[in-house]
Amino acid sequence: MKDTPKQALWFLTGSQDLYGRDVLDQVARQSREVADALDASREVPVPIVWKPVLKDSDAIRTMVLEANSDGSCVGLIAWMHTFSPAKMWIRGLTALQKPLLHLHTQANVELPWADIDMDFMNLNQAAHGDREFGYIQSRLGMERTTVVGHVSDPRVTSRVGVWARAATGNATARSLRLARFGDTMRNVADTEGDKTDAEVRFGISVNSWSVNELVQRVDAVGGGELDSLVDEYEQIYAVTPELRKGGDRHSSLRYAAQQELGLRSFLEDGGFEAFTTNFEDLGGLRQLPGLAVQRLMAQGYGFGAEGDWKTAAMVRIAKVMGRDLPGGASLMEDYSYDLSPGNELILGAHMLEVCPSLTTSQPSMQIHPLGIGNREDPVRLVFDADPGPAVVVGMTDMRDRFRLTANVIDVVPPPHPLPKLPVARAIWAPSPDFGTATQAWLMAGSTHHTVMSTAVGVDAFEDLAQMMRTELLIIDQDTTVRSFARDLRWNAAYYRIAEGL
Repeated sequence: MKDTPKQALWFLTGSQDLYGRDVLDQVARQSREVADALDASREVPVPIVWKPVLKDSDAIRTMVLEANSDGSCVGLIAWMHTFSPAKMWIRGLTALQKPLLHLHTQANVELPWADIDMDFMNLNQAAHGDREFGYIQSRLGMERTTVVGHVSDPRVTSRVGVWARAATGNATARSLRLARFGDTMRNVADTEGDKTDAEVRFGISVNSWSVNELVQRVDAVGGGELDSLVDEYEQIYAVTPELRKGGDRHSSLRYAAQQELGLRSFLEDGGFEAFTTNFEDLGGLRQLPGLAVQRLMAQGYGFGAEGDWKTAAMVRIAKVMGRDLPGGASLMEDYSYDLSPGNELILGAHMLEVCPSLTTSQPSMQIHPLGIGNREDPVRLVFDADPGPAVVVGMTDMRDRFRLTANVIDVVPPPHPLPKLPVARAIWAPSPDFGTATQAWLMAGSTHHTVMSTAVGVDAFEDLAQMMRTELLIIDQDTTVRSFARDLRWNAAYYRIAEGL
């Protein structure tokens, strides 16, 4: 996948000078053991960097400022091993600009009942030290995630891992550069959004370039690089005979490869991690980029069709959060329904651009006419998304805030063959049921484009929304229309009040 900058989580331990050198040395050893245990867990996707025990306000504030300025630090994990008076943390916490996880744990799993003395009690005080820390976080209105339990418990490392993935997604947004080729599709509302506000709130930088700047890159591609990529296509995909070397449509395949190489060159040179195209503005491109977009998404780039930069950003963020996990992330669009009573399903697809990270099967490389765009027939990969749990997430601009809406779903095999549908697709059953999920999505005013993630679930997006301080509406097995309507009303009041504070 497209590289991300070096990333790490800093592990902070709170104590104070009251206990003496021997106790503080033991605090340091035990806190390092906890940090090492997290670092060794396969569930935690980024390294854990242990930091010296913090004992006073100046040291805490200095550590926080260092974390803020260190681009590799994506978040802080804090544990109060002993009693760390919380007023010491005020100057540091009020300066904090990175996500915070409060780990409520202790060094030992079981109490050594027969050996407990006052020395043991003075050392092992997290039970009330963390309560003091929890109070000051609440008093300051700190957004944070709290995880409770011993680090030997897989439930703890799994929860920390989900939060860590969200922290990498948040860090990605803070430095994300997104290139738009052309504007949004004419007269479409939900793909619009305040790009300046997106950079203020999330750090996402969105700017536009002429499509013909991309055309120049595409037209300049040739030689051995192009030949090698065409050979790669024929080795890893089921390429239809007409597109293979010697086939009567092979030139179309070569042009699709030119598009991939030209696009990648433009994105790499500009430091872009996401991009959009628009079939209404193709300039001198001979095909709507289909195969090129699918391949670049599989390499880790975010993409949004029809100029939808919000979805492009979310696809990139989801890909970073799901790094090294089974499954993938892709642009998706609810296209049509099977309304068979009791077995309603959603057919998701797009004109061409669904990412092959959603399948473990071998995609078929095909060429077919496309009734829009007024260009040559485009090449594309055709496949069915693998069955399994997933989530679809849309981002909308509600004027006074951005809103994320997430629906937990189950991707299912197509109940019947689709021999005449020459695009990649996913079939799913939404939670809690089709009627409730669809009504709630419409009530939220959410998007017609989404990111589908089969790698990370809704918990990661919940942590991400908290870090980004943005609204998230979840549609899952517990959702009812009545409760969802109540959440919409409460959220509208909360975010309008919060904006004014």
